[in-house]
Amino acid sequence: MAEAKPAQPFYQIYRGSSLGKALFESLDELIQSGHINPQLAVKVLTQFDKTTSLALAAQSKSKCSAKSHLNTFNLVDDVWTFQLQNPTFKFENNAETVVVPGKCKIVACKAGSLETK
Repeated sequence: MAEAKPAQPFYQIYRGSSLGKALFESLDELIQSGHINPQLAVKVLTQFDKTTSLALAAQSKSKCSAKSHLNTFNLVDDVWTFQLQNPTFKFENNAETVVVPGKCKIVACKAGSLETK
């Protein structure tokens, strides 16, 4: 009998997005009401991580440049974190410029799974 290939771990950074937070809250409500078990919720979150990463890698082709005061930066486990103050982003395709008042945090990591390091 062939063994199932273990699932590749994907970054969990998109769980902090508004969509990820809403999914987490909905799953928590379903667990609390007894409609699903915690193991199913973990599978759903794992699928969310994978699908979001793959969709953004395949469909997001926009490039931009940023101009800002860099407050802090950090590199841990191939994940860059930048804290910018009042950044201005200029997009390549349509020459649109976006100014973000206040602080902006950018988290950058390799595309795909954690195993592709």
